[in-house]
Amino acid sequence: MFITALIFGLLGSFHCIGMCGPIALVLPVHHNNTFQKGLKIILYHLGRILAYGSIGFLFGWLGKGLYLSGFQQRLSILIGLAMIASILIPSGILNRLSITQSSYVFIGKLKSSLAQQLKKKDAKALFSIGFLNGFLPCGMVYMALAGAIATATPSQGFLYMCIYGIGTAPLMTILLYFKDAFSIKFRNKIQKAIPIFVVLIGLLFVLRGFGLGIPFISPSDAKLQVSPNAEVCL
Repeated sequence: MFITALIFGLLGSFHCIGMCGPIALVLPVHHNNTFQKGLKIILYHLGRILAYGSIGFLFGWLGKGLYLSGFQQRLSILIGLAMIASILIPSGILNRLSITQSSYVFIGKLKSSLAQQLKKKDAKALFSIGFLNGFLPCGMVYMALAGAIATATPSQGFLYMCIYGIGTAPLMTILLYFKDAFSIKFRNKIQKAIPIFVVLIGLLFVLRGFGLGIPFISPSDAKLQVSPNAEVCL
């Protein structure tokens, strides 16, 4: 399961270059010495990873409830189908379904807080920028959260999303040091490949839900279900 988080992160980092790249390029790190710049970049990434982990914790908590109710297997199938559907259904239809007025208000306040933090240059501001950045709407984050909800505990949901965040860090760091490291043509090719990988990962979730007894890919039903008399370890 956790390998899918890393794959999402690595693929999502190309998406991040386009979506979060403008924020990364205006981070107040460019006039520091090499050590200070590296430290501030690490703090920025830590802020993003913690934000992803916090959301993953909540989704993992929800997944735990479904797991204890015996829905984990069917949930994995539904999540896999939802990932595949998100690629096949036209984006215009999805946008009308997913955005509400309340979310616009939240995003507006988030961007306003980000703008205020970008004016500062201290280390605390870099962490705050990363943390706020992690809550900005992102299709790849939503995909990863679908994986987090399929985990069985809040701690696993937290870990899943932290691994996702770690996966996004290498390319974002390269971008911060070398603005022209990735040509537009190269990024466009990766963007076209992302839907294919999302469908493949969706299929993995469906296979996992079927409980075919394939180690690591599709564990047996007994490993995905919980006995009504099972004890919960805290």
